Amino acid sequence: MPSDPHPHIHTEIEPLGDTGRLAQVTVDNPTRLNVLDSDLIRQLRAAIRALGPDRQLRCVVLRGAGDRAFIGGADIREMVGLDAATAHAFITRLHLACAAIRELPVPVIARIHGYCLGAGLEIAASCDLRVASDDATFGMPEVTVGIPSVIEAALLPRLVGTGRARALVYTGESISAADAERWGLVDRVVPGVELDDTTQTWVRAIGAAGPEAIRLQKSLIRQWEAMPLDDAIQAGIGCFTSAYDSDEPRRRMQAFLDRKSSPQRNREG
Repeated sequence: MPSDPHPHIHTEIEPLGDTGRLAQVTVDNPTRLNVLDSDLIRQLRAAIRALGPDRQLRCVVLRGAGDRAFIGGADIREMVGLDAATAHAFITRLHLACAAIRELPVPVIARIHGYCLGAGLEIAASCDLRVASDDATFGMPEVTVGIPSVIEAALLPRLVGTGRARALVYTGESISAADAERWGLVDRVVPGVELDDTTQTWVRAIGAAGPEAIRLQKSLIRQWEAMPLDDAIQAGIGCFTSAYDSDEPRRRMQAFLDRKSSPQRNREG
């Protein structure tokens, strides 16, 4: 994708399936590894929130411009000048951008290449699925510059386990894409030339699924994150029931049954 010389977030809407849409959201600051300053963080949150009301939206792909980084972190040039009050505002702003991704009613896929560090890893962890090129590098280097890893770094123990999360945030050391996949930090690692095709495979699968079912599933997964097991099971019962508020289950199940019975009818004919 072409890059604008001025850092910004841009969104491209593409058709997906017969009636759906895909949004590709790009962090475009490639000369600085797509690092996020306050303006870009505001833009990212606004871009994601603007997609929420679109009932035809099926999936979002979040990516970084250029070939060197997904998101290289938060902007140290800005953070070096913060005080306690402005630090609180800055980190809250970043959290709200992460929260917008998690609250979007459709799945968000992080398409990761190159550096995915600090705030970039928090953004990626906020996404529903993560696919990375085999040259990607992951890390939480905040302690090396005198600040703790916070906000959506809290998702890391759920993804990689407490011990590995501690290793990331205590040492500030980076790990390879292969280790990130082995740890469960990313879901797929592929050669760089296959990154777009692999991303599109997931996009097509999501686009082919029941739109309301996908939205219900994302909402339920969000609930699972905060609920004890018994409560999560009960929430699932309610979610299953809600699926029948529309005719999507009947239509899709009948289409499945019709496809299954077609060879038999052909043989009988």
